[in-house]
Amino acid sequence: MRPSLIWTAATIPVVIVLALSMLRDLWAGRFGVDAIALVSMVAALALGQPLAGIVVAIMYAGGTVLEDFARGRAERDLTALTDRSPRLAHRRSGETLETISVDQVEVGDELLVRAGELVPVDGILVDANASIDESAVTGEPLPERRVSNDRLRSGTVNAGEAFIMRASAVAAQSTYAAIVGMVAAAQTAKAPFIRMADRFAVAMLPATLILAGLAWYFSGDPIRALAVLVVATPCPLILAAPVAFIGGVARAARAGILMKGSAALEALAEARTAVFDKTGTLTYGGADLIDVETAPGRDQNEALRLLASLEQASHHILAEYIVQTARRKGLALCNPKNIREYRGSGLEGTVGDKSVRAGSRALVLADGRLPLWAEPGERRFQGQPVLRVFMELDNRLAAIFTFGDALRADARTALSDLRSSGFSRIVMLTGDDASTASRIAEALDIDNVVADASPADKVATVEAEKARAPTMMVGDGINDAPALATATVGIAMGARGATASSQAADVVVLANRLQPVADAVKVARRTRSIARQSIVAGLALSGAAMLAAAFGWITPVEGALLQEGIDVAVILNALRALGGEYPRSHGTSIHDTVREMQPRSVMRESHHDA
Repeated sequence: MRPSLIWTAATIPVVIVLALSMLRDLWAGRFGVDAIALVSMVAALALGQPLAGIVVAIMYAGGTVLEDFARGRAERDLTALTDRSPRLAHRRSGETLETISVDQVEVGDELLVRAGELVPVDGILVDANASIDESAVTGEPLPERRVSNDRLRSGTVNAGEAFIMRASAVAAQSTYAAIVGMVAAAQTAKAPFIRMADRFAVAMLPATLILAGLAWYFSGDPIRALAVLVVATPCPLILAAPVAFIGGVARAARAGILMKGSAALEALAEARTAVFDKTGTLTYGGADLIDVETAPGRDQNEALRLLASLEQASHHILAEYIVQTARRKGLALCNPKNIREYRGSGLEGTVGDKSVRAGSRALVLADGRLPLWAEPGERRFQGQPVLRVFMELDNRLAAIFTFGDALRADARTALSDLRSSGFSRIVMLTGDDASTASRIAEALDIDNVVADASPADKVATVEAEKARAPTMMVGDGINDAPALATATVGIAMGARGATASSQAADVVVLANRLQPVADAVKVARRTRSIARQSIVAGLALSGAAMLAAAFGWITPVEGALLQEGIDVAVILNALRALGGEYPRSHGTSIHDTVREMQPRSVMRESHHDA
């Protein structure tokens, strides 16, 4: 059998499959940009160039395999998140233990989590302590120590001994289910940049046909026209951009940053103004022990141990925090006795052999004067929005504890990185008064502050900033959800489960830290740059090859091989979006750091309910 017949017979099935695929696309209202490949194969067979036709067919089939590989490689990290979803749970029912599907878990069920197993649903730790590996959810590399009553998130791994937990949410409303939903959105959403590239790729067909026709007309040689058709490739447009953007989304996911598709990544890359909520975003959003003053001869840890032991009898939110802080420091607490509460002021009782009273200054000192050792602290915190808890031991003032809503340890670094990334304007929104807000703004070099802001005020501010430049909004609470949805791109920080903020946001930072926001911007801008490089370089190479073919410098077979080389180069460059410097990790515990500032606390000195 003649080789030409073999080449023709091998090309025809590819032509038929490609033609049927294009017809399906047309029926669905889409125009297949692979029409250039179809036209070139048909022209090769019609002009008696079956070798060129089979080379194009092989290159087309190889390109399809290469495309599938590239997309699979780019999506691998996203798919891995979905594949490791919790599926089973061990429910304690009386004295028996039954293994059930996570979908059968109900709120209040007590579950056993064995060593190495996934936490099946969100819940509360019942046992005294546990070691939890949260790397798959937050990106934090080291296991976290959890104590009784701490919250646990589904999808994290038991890195220690088996423990008992109580379910606080069903599987569908737990953290990992929300993550899986975001991953699904990330794999289906399409960026405007990619849609534009698709439209431009469609325009390549008539341009290619015109150039091929001109080459044939002026040379009188139809083989030149065929060479132009064979070497033309829309791959830099139809493949490079999607692969790069999916790679960027996957790259961010490895660092605990979930982007709801390439559209969110592109919007983040374009942002030039950053708007931050204050409480819970720039600050920790809760009580933080920022200073401990003790009488001469008193030990700070011992003072904290006595206070925490007494506060175990209180249901006040601050009392819960004091107890947790002492436990994290490894302090052994005692059961308090003879408790007496002073509603709105504090409480007193016996801890061991000591009589302890703690609460407001009026409760502990009445009209008495402060001792000399306490006066510097009184002056330092005067007028500051902090909560001061006074503690008396055996009728003598022994310690003063100062709590406040502290500035995040990574706030300065994160905002500095945003400035370096090209953000020209940073705005802070807060419901606090102007004096408290201005103190934070000065510390962080913020351009504009909107104080006493309601949710409606936040939306109005974001709309005004968005009219000036593409705007990124960063928040963490339910009241931030409208503003997150209004911004060009909204980022929910430290979101847990199917919260209002995570639903409204385009990007979700799983770790409760600020630095990943700056890291997300870097990933987005690097990804967009790689996509542009791939497209510009690919189109330049394709254009040069088409001109060379038009002048007869490239044969159809050489053109087909060259076209595949361009495709490979473009895809390999797009896959660089998966790499790059790994976002920095800040694993310092907020309870191990002495804070520099004392921003607003929602509590007041006179409202320390026992």
